[in-house]
Amino acid sequence: MSFELHLSGHVKSVVDETLPGLVADLVASGITAADPSLWGPDAETEASSRLGWVDAVTTSRPLVAEIEALRSQLLAKGVTRVVLAGMGGSSLAPEVIAQTSGVPLVILDSTSPGQVLAALDGDAESGGLTQTVLVVSSKSGSTVETDSAKRTFEAAFRDLGIDPLERIVVVTDPGSPLDVAARGEGYTVFNADPSVGGRYSALTAFGLVPTGLAGVDLAELLDEADASLLEVAIDSPDNPALVLAAAIAGGQPRRDKLGLVSDGTHIVGLPDWIEQLVAESTGKNGTGILPVVLLPVSPELDSKPHDLQIVRIVDEAHEFHFREHHEGEVLISGSLAAQFIVWEYATATAGRMLGINPFDQPDVESAKVATRGLLDARPEATAPAFEVDGVEVRVSQPGLAASGTVAGVLDALWALVPADGYVSIQAYVNRLALPQLEGLRELVAADSGRPTTFGWGPRFLHSTGQYHKGGPANGVFLQILERGDVDLEIPGRPFTFGQLIEAQAAGDASVLADGHGRPVVTLTLTDPQLEVLSLFEAAQ
Repeated sequence: MSFELHLSGHVKSVVDETLPGLVADLVASGITAADPSLWGPDAETEASSRLGWVDAVTTSRPLVAEIEALRSQLLAKGVTRVVLAGMGGSSLAPEVIAQTSGVPLVILDSTSPGQVLAALDGDAESGGLTQTVLVVSSKSGSTVETDSAKRTFEAAFRDLGIDPLERIVVVTDPGSPLDVAARGEGYTVFNADPSVGGRYSALTAFGLVPTGLAGVDLAELLDEADASLLEVAIDSPDNPALVLAAAIAGGQPRRDKLGLVSDGTHIVGLPDWIEQLVAESTGKNGTGILPVVLLPVSPELDSKPHDLQIVRIVDEAHEFHFREHHEGEVLISGSLAAQFIVWEYATATAGRMLGINPFDQPDVESAKVATRGLLDARPEATAPAFEVDGVEVRVSQPGLAASGTVAGVLDALWALVPADGYVSIQAYVNRLALPQLEGLRELVAADSGRPTTFGWGPRFLHSTGQYHKGGPANGVFLQILERGDVDLEIPGRPFTFGQLIEAQAAGDASVLADGHGRPVVTLTLTDPQLEVLSLFEAAQ
């Protein structure tokens, strides 16, 4: 078997109660047959054009030779460094594939000026722009982040006397604005299956083109996926996808938060991919499953919140259970491609169990609209509510600023978290320069006493951003921004990368606070390296 699960305690009882209904309803074979009626009449139209992922392994096979041929051409020209400009599913699946395969792939899923410059410049180990190919991935073909990256790399290549047509590869849906423009300009274009949503696209052109150009063995990846297809297609209580769906979406009362812990060594970064798949698929109509990416030492594993179901990704599920006892947890193991297949089937099944459409994302566009409005109007920044040691503090509710200190503001924000709520930290900063900021999650989880998520902005807007607005109204939000001396113009645009990322943060804060009544605190660091230490102290 290519995928293993081990259950114990409460979650085993939930699965035992839930699984017979999923088997009797023929859910697994229905998904395999691409039956759009599984999610009810309201979702049928959308589902009928979003189930191509069940055949992705077969339809993607012909791409392998094309990708390998292009890689050989690039290597012959000395092009050895691959940069991927993509957001959400377009970057998260390639990131975990490349990391797990031990293959270098530069991910550019940020509008932070410093991060864009780092992707342009490269380093001594991976090479610079003269050795770089850029893969521009956008399903819609209109994503502002990827368009901005493409414009910037085009100009940089031309400045070096390099023809961008030889160094930029496009992945998009057929007929998208990017597809039409790129083909008209003469770029190399790979079209993805339009019947596959972005977060289900791991084994389509979106996952395969950048990783294949970087050196991943794509045939082996697809073979691993193929080996798991029969397991998930059968209506059986042994179907791992049905078991997983029952574990994460079953039970009364349901545990609506999903703690994801990676305790294995052979798969790197999978919880981040699962997070966007589950959150964006289920967080709507006031319900959903909130993924919480944890470390093996995270506070939630000790406090064990009543509404958090732990899923632990290990190398050998049954052996791990006998070696270390984890009562009430789900232990899973399997190849990376098997994980992709099982989690996709399980998430689609969970959507049916929750009574929602797992293939739409009705609230993602709202933040984009707000961002465009801010970029067009370019309003003057409002004065900060107050400033403490260089940190600018803005709050969505006056009472949050009553203390006059950052620590007091955070305590006031945690006080607004309901008993079944969560804290969301959103860091709109250069994550290459401030990787330690991710450690803030552990402190906040301990200080607030509630499950806490962490997202790098703006990439999370294309994934968990859907849950924040469409899911249960029980989250509080901490934005962290930086204001530095580094900025970068976007060729052909009237705004810079610095203005873009600031507008993305402000736009999302506006939608959360004004549109949905969610509490939001925004902290802007004017000297990030110094003030991040003060922030850690305030969060303890």
